[in-house]
Amino acid sequence: MTKVFFAGFQHETNTFAPSLADWAAFNRGDAFPAYIRGQAMQAQFTGVNIPVGGFMDAAKRMGWQLWPSVWAGASPSSFVTQDAFERITGDLLQDLQEALAQGVDAVYLDLHGAAVAEHVDDAEGELLSRVRAMVGEHIPIVASLDLHANVTRRMLLKADALVAYRTYPHIDMADTGERAAELLQKRLRLGRRQALAVHRLPYLISLNAQSTWLQPAKDIYAAIADIDSAHAALLSFCMGFPAADFEECGPVMWAYAEDSAQAQAAADALNSLASAPAQWRMKFLDAREAVTQALALAAQHERPVLIADTQDNPGAGGDSNTTGMLHALLQQAAGKRYPQAVALGMMSHPEVAAMACAAGVGADIDVVLGVSVPTYAGMSDAPLAARAKVLAISEGRCVLKGPMMRGMTSQLGASACLNIDGVLVAVVSGKAQLFDREMLRTVGITPEAMKLIVLKSSNHFRADFEPIASHVLVAKARGPMAADPADLPWRKLSPLTRRSA
Repeated sequence: MTKVFFAGFQHETNTFAPSLADWAAFNRGDAFPAYIRGQAMQAQFTGVNIPVGGFMDAAKRMGWQLWPSVWAGASPSSFVTQDAFERITGDLLQDLQEALAQGVDAVYLDLHGAAVAEHVDDAEGELLSRVRAMVGEHIPIVASLDLHANVTRRMLLKADALVAYRTYPHIDMADTGERAAELLQKRLRLGRRQALAVHRLPYLISLNAQSTWLQPAKDIYAAIADIDSAHAALLSFCMGFPAADFEECGPVMWAYAEDSAQAQAAADALNSLASAPAQWRMKFLDAREAVTQALALAAQHERPVLIADTQDNPGAGGDSNTTGMLHALLQQAAGKRYPQAVALGMMSHPEVAAMACAAGVGADIDVVLGVSVPTYAGMSDAPLAARAKVLAISEGRCVLKGPMMRGMTSQLGASACLNIDGVLVAVVSGKAQLFDREMLRTVGITPEAMKLIVLKSSNHFRADFEPIASHVLVAKARGPMAADPADLPWRKLSPLTRRSA
């Protein structure tokens, strides 16, 4: 019976963001499961739409014996601290050493691919290197990656195979874990690595332009399966996370096949579709323009209008606590035009959430909501001082039901719905982007009943919210996650890489 060691390490690092990912961040379990080790992994992740869940399902069908190690994930932020990285890798390598003594045949890693640690720019490359040094050259290592991975030469060299998501929002995470298992099965059958061909694009792509619900990514990713079939290959295309300041940040595509000509032909075919930079350029609205347009659209349509507060996206390194969009809503009297039918979430402010929970439903409280944080364009908007009514309180725990991470439990701590001049604000203690309707329901907000919803997210919200929406707008309110990577003060990025498509 084939014995497979498996583990996970998930972090998307915005090196320009204000907050570090320390050991506590990996143990909180905000939008990610709290740090977990050993056999409990199999019970927690079975049937869940994340890569390790899909890999386990496929491994069981293939009759493999699984050796679980650790799974560590923290919300996107600035650097992973040296302490956190070394604790996680230390536990993983200790488990791997024990597994090797029992005759493990292969290694699978559920990685993000865009982590940067305080002491290591290429965190996944470092992890793969340490694993390779321990297992030697003959035991295969296969890893799955997020579509936003910044794939380095070292990662491609140290792993026998890497495979990435093909959707953003990431609704194919479990499917990607299954593809990783298929790659591993092929590697074990062949007894050698497959041929590899790689293309790297010489520019950065805005996170918002990467959505596979929009063009050009929609058609480019739809073509991948046909290219795979035509060349007997397996392609991946990571558009990169364009806020990680290190030399190899940027989009990469690669193909595996049994011979080098097939791999190269597949990679060339995808590169011909994706390489033209002009197709990736995108325009954004400022906060006031977004609200003005949204109110006009709401007057004409029954279904909610959505505004993505993309530059405070906690899924990309923001802390989900800036107030630019909230000020814009109040300045244009959105809540008076549509009382209790305008919502904003999730606003991360544990002190205000605790105050609301202590006061109770029906109480009127004076709050100073939000934080002014440093951004590439100066400080973000000032906190909002307001009189608020507490409409609902919650422990902030819900099981996600949307297409992304279905079955996972979100735990955002003490939470409340505040009514501020008719605008419903979902205030939470944890930090997670708003990508599932259940997150609003947990504080008593019914998304389908809203006329306008502001979501602190860039694209992931589309999978669960766009089906109920009339329109989607993207706003560039001041925040720590630059919508246009050209706005960021890069220092380490390769001089061969343009800051924007």
